[in-house]
Amino acid sequence: MINITRLNGEEFVINALYIEKVQALPDTTITLSNGKTYFVKESKDEIVSRTTSFYQQVGLINLQAKGVDTDVETD
Repeated sequence: MINITRLNGEEFVINALYIEKVQALPDTTITLSNGKTYFVKESKDEIVSRTTSFYQQVGLINLQAKGVDTDVETD
């Protein structure tokens, strides 16, 4: 789930798994897989960033980018 803000300032949470398309028209438009459309204040890049973070939290994206070095030897 990600937090977003409608153009009128109302904040709400949306399930990022249902996001099909994000466009800047120039307002940011989020289209869900069920066809619902939301116009939001956040930029397209911010929506993508929040969605990516959500996917990482739930394990849908490789978490290796956290910087864990598996080749380090320990004594």
